[in-house]
Amino acid sequence: MSKVMNKWMVMVVLAVVCYTSSVGQNVLDGVYVPEHHTARKVIPYTPLREADVMWSKMVWRVIDLREKINHPLYFPVEKINNRRSLTQVIIDAVQEGGGGLTAFSSMDDEFKVKLEPSEIQAMLVKTDTLFDYDADGNSIPKPIVIPFDPSSVKRYRLKEMWFFDKQKSVMEVRIIGICPVQESYDEEGNYRGEQPLFWIYFPEAREIFVNQEVFNRNNDAERRTLEDIFWKRQFSSYIIKESNVYDRKILEYKSNLDRLLEAKRIKDQIFNYEQDLWEY
Repeated sequence: MSKVMNKWMVMVVLAVVCYTSSVGQNVLDGVYVPEHHTARKVIPYTPLREADVMWSKMVWRVIDLREKINHPLYFPVEKINNRRSLTQVIIDAVQEGGGGLTAFSSMDDEFKVKLEPSEIQAMLVKTDTLFDYDADGNSIPKPIVIPFDPSSVKRYRLKEMWFFDKQKSVMEVRIIGICPVQESYDEEGNYRGEQPLFWIYFPEAREIFVNQEVFNRNNDAERRTLEDIFWKRQFSSYIIKESNVYDRKILEYKSNLDRLLEAKRIKDQIFNYEQDLWEY
């Protein structure tokens, strides 16, 4: 009888182990396997000839990630499952190497001066020195590495071109470049200003943005991507510069409230150009 009981006990234990292992291999955090975003491809721009561009204007903008509408670009501060912030996506791609993004100097928004991997590393990773003491009381310097904090990037600069396509009779816009701007503080924690990190050529970044999921406040089943956010212009921004003969920013010739009014004037000028071409 004992042999029969032992045999049954062994069979039960094996069955439980097999069931547990099979359940562990098929655990799904949800009710379906998400496949849509990973298989998406970039929608190519409509072919455009120089002769089709009837009017154009280069504009520089700032996206403030602290605004509520821009929070999907700022959060999560730390990676959650497959979700990463816009800054984390860009930083990871810049540090990857061959298959990532190419970083250009923050002083060059024409994408002519490429940054070497060593320059990017020196920019993102900081080092500091702490002093410890041995048994005899002698101070021993210990270098420490301070990793880059993506949450320190609170703003982005965009370079974009607005143009009127006479073949389609529509005003269109295409983003040319994007630049993360980091907040800078001194050793005592006092705010020192902003530090632009580098420029990214946006058409190259689209290949990465198209597969990066972004949180949707209203519907978890309709998660869009970073590409959707920029393609559909679901972000808030303000203009800081337009192409001009002096190559100067708005803050160089306007101050306080006048800067906001000047930015609105440029925005209205672009909007009214298309409207004035039509007769109602």
